[in-house]
Amino acid sequence: MNNFSGLSKEQGHSKRNKKAVLLINLGTPDEPTTASVRRYLAEFLADSRVVEIPKLLWNVILHGIVLRTRPAKSAALYKQIWTEEGSPLLAISKQQTSKLQTALNAEELDTDVYLAMRYGNPSIHETLRKMHQSGIDDITVLPLYPQYAAPTTGSSFDAISKELQTWRYLPSLHFINTYHDHPDYIKALSASITNDFSLHGKPKKLVFSYHGMPERNLKLGDPYYCFCMKTTRLIVESLGLSEQDYVVCFQSRFGKAKWLSPYTDATLTKLAKEGVDDVAIICPAFSADCLETLEEIEEENRLVFEAAGGKKYRYIAALNDDELHIEMMKNLVKPYLKN
Repeated sequence: MNNFSGLSKEQGHSKRNKKAVLLINLGTPDEPTTASVRRYLAEFLADSRVVEIPKLLWNVILHGIVLRTRPAKSAALYKQIWTEEGSPLLAISKQQTSKLQTALNAEELDTDVYLAMRYGNPSIHETLRKMHQSGIDDITVLPLYPQYAAPTTGSSFDAISKELQTWRYLPSLHFINTYHDHPDYIKALSASITNDFSLHGKPKKLVFSYHGMPERNLKLGDPYYCFCMKTTRLIVESLGLSEQDYVVCFQSRFGKAKWLSPYTDATLTKLAKEGVDDVAIICPAFSADCLETLEEIEEENRLVFEAAGGKKYRYIAALNDDELHIEMMKNLVKPYLKN
């Protein structure tokens, strides 16, 4: 007969029962160098959720062409936006984490807030391990991608699932897969646009630029495009805009496949040539400013617009650590944190 008299009654398991929130964003290189960007892109572009090309063929293209040419170009762009705090995306994400922690503490919710990046550091793997070691067994996951997409939100779930497959005792898991139509999200974006209009005047056209994805994804059932359209509609209704006041487009194409259209750069060129020489552009799919907003939208597309005859161009910043954005995060996770 086995003798368990030397063991405590619960073996320490009663000390668990701790709750936590895990914020996830896409990721960033550790440094704006070719080597660091190559490591980051190798992880990012190897994800089959991101590039849906047969693995064998894609590996040849990725390692034979892409990772030989793209890292140096991307590193040069990252250097343009790098700050004393490092990557803008990571620095802003840390601010969001800290402010959400403060907001939850103010409501006496005994919850720790963690941050992870889908690619790069801090990784989902390492962060979940830290949470496990801290006795956390009830996790609310909030991927900071407002509009669900398989390459972003879906991939984040994949990474969590892969790590949890190695755990003997699985935590309770609450996964928030989209918030594209959440009232607090629409409220925060609408307030951001209203504040911009108050400071700079209403432009001739408000441009909604969402991150692009292959058109094939939509045909295969990814709801991202539809969610982007609904986000736009709700903001437009909130602001009382007419169809003539705004336009929707998609940025950040990669490869030769047909992506969601119209494309942002082509749209800006078309607007300028039609005499719409005053635009404000906002990117609702980005919860924090990053390379795609600070360099591609604020700088590169500004030059595209001005080259086509545009005169006034301004980028409306992402919600970042804005008070209403943090309030939205708090309200999204709060239902899962009550005892």
